[in-house]
Amino acid sequence: MNKTAIIIGAGPAGLTAAYELIKRTDIKPIVVEQSNKIGGISRTEVYKGNRIDIGGHRFFSKSDIVMQWWQHILPVQGAPAKDEFNFKNEVDKKKLYRKLKTDGPDPEKVDKVMLIRSRLSRIFFLRRFFDYPISINWETISALGFIKLVKIGWTYLLIRVFPIKNIESLEEFFISRFGKELYETFFKDYTEKVWGTPCSEISASWGAQRIKKLSVSRTILHAIRSLFIKAKTIEQKKTDTSLIEQFMYPKLGPGQMWETVAKLVIDGGGQIIMNSKVTSISFKDHQIKELGYSDSNSDSIMTLKGDYFLSTMPVKHLIKSMGKKVPSEVQRISKGLQYRDFITVGILLNKLKIKSANKGLISDNWIYIQEKEVKIGRLQIFNNWSPYLVANDDKVWIGLEYFCNVGDELWQKEDDEFIKFAIKELASINIIEESEVIDSTIIKVPKAYPAYFGTYSQFNEIRNFTNKIENLFLIGRNGMHKYNNQDHSMITAITSVNNIINGELSKNNIWDINLEKEYHEEK
Repeated sequence: MNKTAIIIGAGPAGLTAAYELIKRTDIKPIVVEQSNKIGGISRTEVYKGNRIDIGGHRFFSKSDIVMQWWQHILPVQGAPAKDEFNFKNEVDKKKLYRKLKTDGPDPEKVDKVMLIRSRLSRIFFLRRFFDYPISINWETISALGFIKLVKIGWTYLLIRVFPIKNIESLEEFFISRFGKELYETFFKDYTEKVWGTPCSEISASWGAQRIKKLSVSRTILHAIRSLFIKAKTIEQKKTDTSLIEQFMYPKLGPGQMWETVAKLVIDGGGQIIMNSKVTSISFKDHQIKELGYSDSNSDSIMTLKGDYFLSTMPVKHLIKSMGKKVPSEVQRISKGLQYRDFITVGILLNKLKIKSANKGLISDNWIYIQEKEVKIGRLQIFNNWSPYLVANDDKVWIGLEYFCNVGDELWQKEDDEFIKFAIKELASINIIEESEVIDSTIIKVPKAYPAYFGTYSQFNEIRNFTNKIENLFLIGRNGMHKYNNQDHSMITAITSVNNIINGELSKNNIWDINLEKEYHEEK
């Protein structure tokens, strides 16, 4: 008799697990998705033909498995983005965009391929651009001034001579890597804008997860190396993740990848149940027996029995759905887990006020907004991710990103009020003119980022409890309460399928995955 795997969530981790089961086993995957969207936070939203990448997703990994996996689904096409964007003038740019879009933006007509894009992310601070990661060049020196640079250099040398012995907070993590002055200049305010919490109250685990090996010395070495050696392949294996220079990107945004995978899962005999919320999970003798869910179109509760259960749902909700059999201490810790929520405002413009050196559209994929007087955290320019994200080549399509908490002042604003507020913020720092705005929309994403504060320091209690349930596998960002990148989430899914195939009961290899080291599967 064929077995069944119940997968909670149709994001990158859930769909990767489903596809791996279809491809490599006789186990039937049944995916239960709460929303009517495929791809989780890696989906692509569409507004009047303009596409929004929620949060920005570079398709890059140091894992050969993930890189090959992506290219198997959507093969790479075209020249590097640097060739596509080195235009002599606006006329040349429009000609190329028209050539790229001759087959139209309709998903059914566009080749299902990936573009190679050049990476440019900068910091906007003091009404000027700074490289990210920070470069030691004349522009940086002139913008910061001699005194500030001396302080940066001195505090960096000081922390090298007298290092922090026990790094516990994110603030200590940043200072240990960059020195106090550089931390306070470029990291403190932005990070606290993202999390709404002082860096001194956030676990250092967030820095270890997101920044890993990035440091002043590595940034300088990378800058020197880049003068002599240019990235010739998309792999860039010797480059730290924060320093990569190019990446793959689906023509229609990240959602195109996961919509394609979802179709392959269904075509392969799998099942995806949309608009369905998990309400209960029954377990006994270290085994989950069945899952209950409710359809948004009815009040009735339906059940699914399975041999394996893989969860990407927020850990807080997972534990709650398991009921009173969960130890009280695990329940307490799960209730104390916190998240950061996310709002994107899409704005269509005739043009940006701020321009590139050649007076055309600036080439940034996204811009970190460091200015203290505005709440916007990051700005995406969708034209530079893919010309296919923009319905009209002559317009500029951008995303204004805000970090907040459900129920706070930002989240409670009416949509129209929030859009007006966002436009005024961007105009106040001289990036746009309000008069150039043509259209706009807003998207709210709850529980976008699992937080490394609250009861997170006690999370091992939850991990130990769930690990004892033999047929339950926690995967993905919210499923593991880890701020993972897309590829990391995929690897947790692939590793879980490996464990199922091999009959491996331990889950440690899933939790131990580290993108800066060799993965267990690759050894």
